[in-house]
Amino acid sequence: MAFAEDLDLLDQSIRQLQIEWEKFFAGVERKPPSELKARVEALIRRNFDAEIRNNAERFRYQSLTARYNTFNELWSKRLRALEEGRPLGIHGPHLHAHAAAVSPEPKTAPQAVPETPRRGGEVRLHDPLHDNEAVRELYQSFVEARRQAGEAAAVKFESFRKLIGQQASRILTEKGARAVDFRLETRDGKVSLKAKPVR
Repeated sequence: MAFAEDLDLLDQSIRQLQIEWEKFFAGVERKPPSELKARVEALIRRNFDAEIRNNAERFRYQSLTARYNTFNELWSKRLRALEEGRPLGIHGPHLHAHAAAVSPEPKTAPQAVPETPRRGGEVRLHDPLHDNEAVRELYQSFVEARRQAGEAAAVKFESFRKLIGQQASRILTEKGARAVDFRLETRDGKVSLKAKPVR
């Protein structure tokens, strides 16, 4: 099989694996998608030591591998939480996510996503587990906006970080996005966070 076909299959398989994991965590499926997971990892291993001369294909392979590793870490943590009887979801006041439609990813090499856009107070998260500076920036903006709106209730950073991480991870998984943009919105004296996926 040509390497380009391997990449297409890997991309498609990761997307399918996201769907299967979500069905498992939602209780639709009784068993985790272990067989599909093994096939995805076999595809990644098959090309791990290969010499990839085409820069676009090499970039795409590295991007897909990094994306899978991020999701795999998230799925493993959620699975452990489930096995230990801990709740999977975290909910909080005034935090909403827009489920914007996302068109399928093109089969050309993906473009690099800018790190943290500053326009309009937006903050971009690529990896909710490791983008600590972006989360801290968003938290400080959120706290300041609540203070200006007269909302006195304090929000602890750790609670905020977990909440944002859960929202971002869900959008990344369900929408197959590469990143999530968060922005503040104040309406009727209430501050909320709006999230949208980035293809």
